[in-house]
Amino acid sequence: MRNSPNWPDPRAHILRHVPDAAVLYFSPDILQATVRRFQSGFDGLVTYAVKANPGEEILANLVAAGIGAFDVASPEEMRAVRRVCPTAVLHYNNPVRSPAEVAVAADMGVRSFSIDCLSELDKLSGTVAPDAEISVRLALPVGGAAYDFGAKFGAGPERATELLQAVAARGFTPSMTFHPGTQCADPAAWGAYIGTVAQVAEAAGVRLSRLNVGGGFAAHRVGPAPDLEAIFSHIRAEVTRVFGAEAPDLVCEPGRAMVAEALTMAVRVKALRACGAVFLNDGVYGGLTEIRDIGAPDRIAVMAPDGTPRTAAPCARVVFGPTCDSIDRLPDPLALPGDIQEGDYLLISGMGAYTQSLSTGFNGYGLSDVVTVARV
Repeated sequence: MRNSPNWPDPRAHILRHVPDAAVLYFSPDILQATVRRFQSGFDGLVTYAVKANPGEEILANLVAAGIGAFDVASPEEMRAVRRVCPTAVLHYNNPVRSPAEVAVAADMGVRSFSIDCLSELDKLSGTVAPDAEISVRLALPVGGAAYDFGAKFGAGPERATELLQAVAARGFTPSMTFHPGTQCADPAAWGAYIGTVAQVAEAAGVRLSRLNVGGGFAAHRVGPAPDLEAIFSHIRAEVTRVFGAEAPDLVCEPGRAMVAEALTMAVRVKALRACGAVFLNDGVYGGLTEIRDIGAPDRIAVMAPDGTPRTAAPCARVVFGPTCDSIDRLPDPLALPGDIQEGDYLLISGMGAYTQSLSTGFNGYGLSDVVTVARV
């Protein structure tokens, strides 16, 4: 599937329809180009982390670009993928599951899982395929990301060694995985994990079938675009260095970096206050939720309803969302043009990840429209 663009760009749609609600503009061409970038640069199987954006148009275009395996975190994500591609391979790498969820995965033919403790391995044993791939999830105190997953998921090296031995002893296919943390642009973070994975496998006396180097690949939010190719190259070099001829097959599961550039978000100025505060038609209960956690992007263009760009010198403004909740505000002021007016549009680039999946309908606001465009 490849969506036919209805508009050349967001500006053309805004000029015609003057939308008063927040809109996401989606470019299938950009998404599929990003898929090709990962497939040509990463030395292994490229999967997609559905949590970043489970939209049907996203999943369908990923399949059209050659993605055949998906990292899913719940039965509903499994169903969303299979509705678009019944033959898709599913990797259930959320390491915490209920027995009922495990049963659903087994019924759907899932054969790849991750664990970070023995009780989760017990849940899988006797329910999933006896030779299913079980990846032990490693956690290390490695910096370089916007926030770390290690406080919630993963086992340290000593515990990971014991778990890997248990996986092999039960007849499962032993693998390992890790996640360097969200919005990580430092290749050294992957290198630190890969070196420790090799040590764990050696200590356990287990040859790994595969190594899943996780997601975490940074999207372009602030400053220069992240150098994904440098990360791909460092992963390849470190795997070769520490494993040699016994290197496991590689898997990655980008979410944010795969889909972010394919969508631009347009929000409208509802009101300006004498103090300089700006009220938008979307906020932290909607597509701007993540700004609370990883900061606002600096890739924001402002234009009038007639398409004229606002170019005055920027000034810092407090930004509120549209709801009746006083905490519906961005944590830090945004630098916006000094000539901004009510009715203007903010076009925020790189907003394809987590805007839809985290948006709520609180107070009757939220994201509902996705418009297909040639470029964003």
